[in-house]
Amino acid sequence: MNRNQLLAQLTALDFMAVDLQLFLDSHPCDSEAISRYNDIVSKANILRSEYENICGPLTSYRSTSNCPWQWIDDPWPWQGSFNFKLTRDGGV
Repeated sequence: MNRNQLLAQLTALDFMAVDLQLFLDSHPCDSEAISRYNDIVSKANILRSEYENICGPLTSYRSTSNCPWQWIDDPWPWQGSFNFKLTRDGGV
C-alpha cells in the first residue's frame, strides 16, 4: 500500500471510531457496537503503526521517532501536500 492509500484508510477508520463513539455515548450497553468500536480502534492502531513505519510520525506527541528527530521532515499534517487526494469516484 502506498502513503495515500494508508492515509485514506486510516482516516476512514478514525472517522468510523469517532462515529461509533458518539453512538455509544447514547447507547452504552450495545455490546455489538462496543465490539465493532474495539475492532475498528485495533485496526486503526495497526494501520497507524504501519503508516509510521513507512512514512514517519503522524503526530509529535504520540509517535515514536528514530534519530534524528523525524517530526521535522516535510510535509507536516497541516500542510496541503500531506493530505491525500480523492478522485471523482471517491478513491485515492
